[in-house]
Amino acid sequence: MKSSEYAAGSLLTVANLSVEDVAAILAATDRLERMAAAERARILAGRRIALLFYESSTRTRTSFELAAKSLGAMTTLVSDKSSSIEKGESLKDTGLTLRALGAECIVLRHANSGAPYLLAKATGLPVLNAGDGMHEHPSQALLDLRTMLARLSGVGGRLVNGKTLDGVTVVITGDILHSRVARSNAMLLPRLGAKVVLCGPKELLPEDALGLGVHGASGCVVIERDFDKALKQAQVVMMLRIQRERLAGLELDLGDYISRYQLDEERLAARSPEALVMHPGPMIRGLEIAGEVADGPNSAIEDQVRHGLAVRTALLVRALGVGGFESVTV
Repeated sequence: MKSSEYAAGSLLTVANLSVEDVAAILAATDRLERMAAAERARILAGRRIALLFYESSTRTRTSFELAAKSLGAMTTLVSDKSSSIEKGESLKDTGLTLRALGAECIVLRHANSGAPYLLAKATGLPVLNAGDGMHEHPSQALLDLRTMLARLSGVGGRLVNGKTLDGVTVVITGDILHSRVARSNAMLLPRLGAKVVLCGPKELLPEDALGLGVHGASGCVVIERDFDKALKQAQVVMMLRIQRERLAGLELDLGDYISRYQLDEERLAARSPEALVMHPGPMIRGLEIAGEVADGPNSAIEDQVRHGLAVRTALLVRALGVGGFESVTV
C-alpha cells in the first residue's frame, strides 16, 4: 500500500521508513531526551491522543501513554474489554467515534494483521502501529536499534546509514513464526548493514521465514537451526517468548525446546560471552531465557524499555507534525 494513502506521520510498517527517516527519528529522540521536562511538556500541550488496544500490553501501552503525557498531550485508553468493541462495534466505527471526539492521533494494537492500515484509511488520522497480529511492531524495531547503538562496543556514535551495523550479527531465537517483533527487526536491521540470523525449530521457523527480511547493501537474513552454532556468530542475541496462545495445532515439545534453544549462563559463556542479550517481553523465565541471564551483565532488557519510552516520544511528535517533523512522510 502506498504511503501517500495515509496521514503524514503515520507509522504502519518499517518498510515505509527510509534509512534517512530512521536517522531523523533517532536524532529527534536524542533531542527530546535532552530537553528539560517543562520544555518537553509544552510540545504537544492540549493535543489529544487515543490509545486503542485490542490486545493486552504492559510495555508498549504504558510507554506510549507516559510518552504522550510527558509531551503535555491528553490521552484516553480504549480497550476491547471496556468499550463498545465488546458489543461488536467495528474497528472503523470505533476509529470514527474517536475522531469525532477530538482524537488527533491513534495508537493501535490489534490481533489482526493489517488493522492499522484500515484504521488510518478510514479516519484520515495519523496512526501508530503498536503491533498488528503476526505482522509488525515498528516502534519495537526502532527501540531495539537504539538499544544496540547505545550498548554495542564500537557502534555508538556512528552516523545512522546503510553501514551503521556493518559487522554486527543479530541472532533472533524462538517463535519466529508468530513474532511481529522478529519481522520488523528482520526488515529494518539489514538495511543498516546487520546480518540477522533467525534460529528455532521448524515448527516455529518455517523455511519461508527468509521472506521476512530485506537484503541491504551489506546486510542479510539467514536461517540457522542450531542455536549453539548461531550463538558463536552473535554480537546480539534476541530471545523471543513462546506464544502459547498462538500454538494451537502445533506439536512442540517444550522440554526439547528448552534443551536446544534456551539461553542460560553456561550456553552464553561457552558460545558468546560478550553478546548483548535482548528480549522484547513479556519474558518467561525458565523457558526461552534463564533468570540469571535476564538479570546478568550482558542483559539490555531494561534498557530496551527505557529506549522504548524515548523513541515513542519522538514518534508521537512526528505523528502530530511538530518539532521539525512537518515534512516527514510515512
